[in-house]
Amino acid sequence: MELQTIIVVVLIVSVTYFYFKRKHSLQLAYIQSYKFNSVLGKKVKGKYPHLNEEQIVIVFDALRDYFTICNQAKKRMVAMPSQVVDVAWHEFILFTRAYETFSKKAIGRFLHHTPTEAMNTPTLANDGIKRVWRLACANENISPSSPNRLPLLFAIDSMLNIEDGFTYSLNCKDKSSVNYGDGYCAGHIGCASGCGGDSAPSSDSGGFFGGGSDCGGGGCGGD
Repeated sequence: MELQTIIVVVLIVSVTYFYFKRKHSLQLAYIQSYKFNSVLGKKVKGKYPHLNEEQIVIVFDALRDYFTICNQAKKRMVAMPSQVVDVAWHEFILFTRAYETFSKKAIGRFLHHTPTEAMNTPTLANDGIKRVWRLACANENISPSSPNRLPLLFAIDSMLNIEDGFTYSLNCKDKSSVNYGDGYCAGHIGCASGCGGDSAPSSDSGGFFGGGSDCGGGGCGGD
Protein backbone atom coordinates (compact mmCIF):
# COMPACT_ATOMS: atom_id res chain seq x y z
CA MET A 1 0.00 0.00 0.00
CA GLU A 2 1.41 3.38 -0.96
CA LEU A 3 2.19 5.92 1.75
CA GLN A 4 -0.42 8.34 0.42
CA THR A 5 -3.12 5.68 0.65
CA ILE A 6 -2.08 4.81 4.21
CA ILE A 7 -2.29 8.47 5.21
CA VAL A 8 -5.80 8.78 3.73
CA VAL A 9 -6.97 5.66 5.55
CA VAL A 10 -5.53 6.88 8.85
CA LEU A 11 -7.22 10.26 8.40
CA ILE A 12 -10.59 8.66 7.65
CA VAL A 13 -10.33 6.38 10.68
CA SER A 14 -9.27 9.28 12.92
CA VAL A 15 -12.07 11.56 11.74
CA THR A 16 -14.64 8.78 12.17
CA TYR A 17 -13.36 7.99 15.67
CA PHE A 18 -13.49 11.59 16.86
CA TYR A 19 -16.89 12.12 15.24
CA PHE A 20 -18.47 9.27 17.15
CA LYS A 21 -16.61 10.15 20.34
CA ARG A 22 -17.93 13.71 20.19
CA LYS A 23 -21.42 12.45 19.34
CA HIS A 24 -21.34 10.19 22.38
CA SER A 25 -20.17 13.04 24.62
CA LEU A 26 -22.96 15.28 23.34
CA GLN A 27 -25.53 12.56 23.99
CA LEU A 28 -24.37 12.13 27.59
CA ALA A 29 -24.37 15.89 28.14
CA TYR A 30 -27.89 16.07 26.73
CA ILE A 31 -29.10 13.40 29.16
CA GLN A 32 -27.57 15.14 32.18
CA SER A 33 -28.96 18.56 31.25
CA TYR A 34 -32.42 17.41 30.17
CA LYS A 35 -35.30 19.06 32.01
CA PHE A 36 -38.21 16.71 32.59
CA ASN A 37 -41.73 18.10 32.41
CA SER A 38 -42.92 19.00 35.91
CA VAL A 39 -46.11 17.02 35.27
CA LEU A 40 -44.05 13.84 35.41
CA GLY A 41 -43.09 14.57 39.00
CA LYS A 42 -46.75 15.00 39.89
CA LYS A 43 -47.54 11.66 38.25
CA VAL A 44 -44.86 9.92 40.32
CA LYS A 45 -46.11 11.62 43.47
CA GLY A 46 -49.61 10.43 42.63
CA LYS A 47 -48.30 6.86 42.76
CA TYR A 48 -46.15 7.50 45.85
CA PRO A 49 -47.77 10.40 47.77
CA HIS A 50 -45.29 10.18 50.65
CA LEU A 51 -42.47 11.54 48.47
CA ASN A 52 -41.56 15.21 48.86
CA GLU A 53 -40.22 17.51 46.14
CA GLU A 54 -36.57 16.83 46.96
CA GLN A 55 -37.17 13.09 46.75
CA ILE A 56 -38.95 13.46 43.41
CA VAL A 57 -35.83 15.23 42.13
CA ILE A 58 -33.75 12.25 43.24
CA VAL A 59 -36.05 9.91 41.31
CA PHE A 60 -35.43 11.81 38.08
CA ASP A 61 -31.71 12.00 38.81
CA ALA A 62 -31.79 8.21 38.98
CA LEU A 63 -33.74 8.10 35.71
CA ARG A 64 -30.96 10.15 34.10
CA ASP A 65 -28.49 7.61 35.48
CA TYR A 66 -30.47 4.84 33.84
CA PHE A 67 -30.60 6.58 30.46
CA THR A 68 -26.85 7.20 30.70
CA ILE A 69 -26.31 3.49 31.26
CA CYS A 70 -28.56 2.62 28.31
CA ASN A 71 -26.42 4.90 26.15
CA GLN A 72 -23.21 3.28 27.38
CA ALA A 73 -24.56 -0.24 26.92
CA LYS A 74 -25.49 0.54 23.32
CA LYS A 75 -27.97 -2.14 22.24
CA ARG A 76 -27.26 -4.60 25.03
CA MET A 77 -30.05 -5.37 27.45
CA VAL A 78 -30.07 -3.22 30.58
CA ALA A 79 -32.50 -4.12 33.35
CA MET A 80 -34.34 -1.51 35.38
CA PRO A 81 -33.57 -2.36 39.04
CA SER A 82 -35.83 0.27 40.65
CA GLN A 83 -39.60 0.32 40.93
CA VAL A 84 -39.97 4.05 41.51
CA VAL A 85 -37.61 4.96 38.65
CA ASP A 86 -39.52 2.56 36.42
CA VAL A 87 -42.72 4.43 37.22
CA ALA A 88 -41.04 7.71 36.27
CA TRP A 89 -39.79 6.19 33.02
CA HIS A 90 -43.24 4.84 32.14
CA GLU A 91 -44.84 8.24 32.76
CA PHE A 92 -42.21 9.88 30.54
CA ILE A 93 -43.03 7.44 27.71
CA LEU A 94 -46.65 8.55 27.81
CA PHE A 95 -45.46 11.97 26.62
CA THR A 96 -44.87 10.27 23.29
CA ARG A 97 -43.46 13.11 21.19
CA ALA A 98 -41.16 14.42 23.90
CA TYR A 99 -39.98 10.90 24.71
CA GLU A 100 -39.31 10.03 21.08
CA THR A 101 -37.28 13.22 20.62
CA PHE A 102 -35.37 12.56 23.82
CA SER A 103 -34.62 8.95 22.87
CA LYS A 104 -33.20 9.87 19.49
CA LYS A 105 -31.04 12.67 20.88
CA ALA A 106 -29.90 10.78 23.98
CA ILE A 107 -29.61 7.20 22.75
CA GLY A 108 -29.66 7.50 18.96
CA ARG A 109 -32.78 5.38 18.61
CA PHE A 110 -36.19 4.90 20.21
CA LEU A 111 -35.59 3.33 23.61
CA HIS A 112 -38.26 0.75 24.30
CA HIS A 113 -39.46 0.22 27.82
CA THR A 114 -37.93 -2.66 29.78
CA PRO A 115 -40.09 -3.63 32.77
CA THR A 116 -38.60 -3.26 36.22
CA GLU A 117 -36.63 -6.34 37.17
CA ALA A 118 -34.78 -7.58 40.23
CA MET A 119 -32.48 -10.55 40.63
CA ASN A 120 -33.89 -14.00 39.85
CA THR A 121 -33.37 -14.98 43.50
CA PRO A 122 -31.81 -13.14 46.47
CA THR A 123 -28.42 -14.51 45.40
CA LEU A 124 -28.74 -15.07 41.63
CA ALA A 125 -28.48 -12.15 39.20
CA ASN A 126 -29.55 -12.14 35.57
CA ASP A 127 -27.56 -10.64 32.70
CA GLY A 128 -29.44 -7.34 32.60
CA ILE A 129 -28.97 -6.75 36.32
CA LYS A 130 -25.27 -7.60 36.09
CA ARG A 131 -24.78 -5.12 33.28
CA VAL A 132 -26.57 -2.23 34.99
CA TRP A 133 -24.67 -3.00 38.21
CA ARG A 134 -21.27 -2.84 36.53
CA LEU A 135 -22.04 0.36 34.65
CA ALA A 136 -23.71 2.06 37.62
CA CYS A 137 -20.71 1.20 39.80
CA ALA A 138 -18.29 2.53 37.18
CA ASN A 139 -20.23 5.79 36.83
CA GLU A 140 -20.28 6.35 40.59
CA ASN A 141 -16.68 5.25 41.20
CA ILE A 142 -17.73 2.20 43.20
CA SER A 143 -15.82 -1.05 43.08
CA PRO A 144 -18.26 -3.60 41.63
CA SER A 145 -16.51 -6.46 43.42
CA SER A 146 -16.12 -4.83 46.83
CA PRO A 147 -18.64 -1.98 46.99
CA ASN A 148 -18.78 0.26 50.05
CA ARG A 149 -22.18 1.61 49.05
CA LEU A 150 -24.95 0.95 46.57
CA PRO A 151 -25.30 2.88 43.29
CA LEU A 152 -28.35 5.16 43.32
CA LEU A 153 -30.41 2.92 41.04
CA PHE A 154 -30.02 0.04 43.49
CA ALA A 155 -30.41 2.13 46.65
CA ILE A 156 -33.30 4.41 45.76
CA ASP A 157 -36.30 2.15 46.44
CA SER A 158 -35.10 1.43 49.96
CA MET A 159 -33.88 5.01 50.46
CA LEU A 160 -37.32 6.42 49.60
CA ASN A 161 -39.31 3.70 51.36
CA ILE A 162 -41.00 2.50 48.19
CA GLU A 163 -43.51 -0.08 49.44
CA ASP A 164 -43.47 -2.20 46.27
CA GLY A 165 -39.81 -1.48 45.55
CA PHE A 166 -36.74 -3.68 45.43
CA THR A 167 -34.38 -3.80 48.39
CA TYR A 168 -30.70 -4.44 47.75
CA SER A 169 -28.32 -4.80 50.64
CA LEU A 170 -24.56 -4.87 51.03
CA ASN A 171 -24.94 -6.51 54.44
CA CYS A 172 -27.39 -9.31 53.76
CA LYS A 173 -24.79 -11.87 54.86
CA ASP A 174 -24.22 -10.06 58.14
CA LYS A 175 -26.49 -11.60 60.76
CA SER A 176 -26.13 -8.52 62.93
CA SER A 177 -27.46 -6.28 60.15
CA VAL A 178 -31.06 -5.06 60.20
CA ASN A 179 -31.17 -6.10 56.53
CA TYR A 180 -30.17 -9.70 57.19
CA GLY A 181 -32.35 -12.07 55.17
CA ASP A 182 -34.24 -9.18 53.55
CA GLY A 183 -34.36 -8.35 49.85
CA TYR A 184 -31.59 -9.03 47.36
CA CYS A 185 -27.91 -9.44 48.06
CA ALA A 186 -26.01 -6.91 45.95
CA GLY A 187 -22.87 -8.83 46.81
CA HIS A 188 -24.05 -11.69 44.60
CA ILE A 189 -24.66 -9.70 41.45
CA GLY A 190 -21.14 -10.51 40.37
CA CYS A 191 -18.69 -9.01 37.95
CA ALA A 192 -18.03 -10.41 34.48
CA SER A 193 -14.62 -11.82 33.70
CA GLY A 194 -12.46 -8.88 32.76
CA CYS A 195 -15.38 -6.49 33.27
CA GLY A 196 -15.53 -5.99 29.54
CA GLY A 197 -19.19 -6.55 28.95
CA ASP A 198 -19.69 -10.31 29.25
CA SER A 199 -22.40 -11.23 31.66
CA ALA A 200 -21.30 -14.61 32.90
CA PRO A 201 -20.21 -14.69 36.55
CA SER A 202 -16.59 -15.43 37.23
CA SER A 203 -17.57 -18.12 39.68
CA ASP A 204 -20.51 -20.48 39.98
CA SER A 205 -20.95 -19.90 43.66
CA GLY A 206 -18.68 -17.08 44.64
CA GLY A 207 -20.22 -13.64 44.73
CA PHE A 208 -18.72 -10.75 46.65
CA PHE A 209 -19.46 -12.31 50.03
CA GLY A 210 -19.03 -15.96 49.14
CA GLY A 211 -15.28 -15.76 48.72
CA GLY A 212 -15.33 -17.54 45.35
CA SER A 213 -15.13 -14.56 43.02
CA ASP A 214 -11.81 -13.46 41.60
CA CYS A 215 -13.06 -10.21 40.11
CA GLY A 216 -10.71 -7.32 40.47
CA GLY A 217 -11.40 -4.43 42.76
CA GLY A 218 -11.34 -1.68 40.15
CA GLY A 219 -14.35 -0.14 38.49
CA CYS A 220 -15.45 -1.62 35.19
CA GLY A 221 -15.20 0.40 32.05
CA GLY A 222 -18.64 -0.46 30.78
CA ASP A 223 -20.03 -2.48 27.91
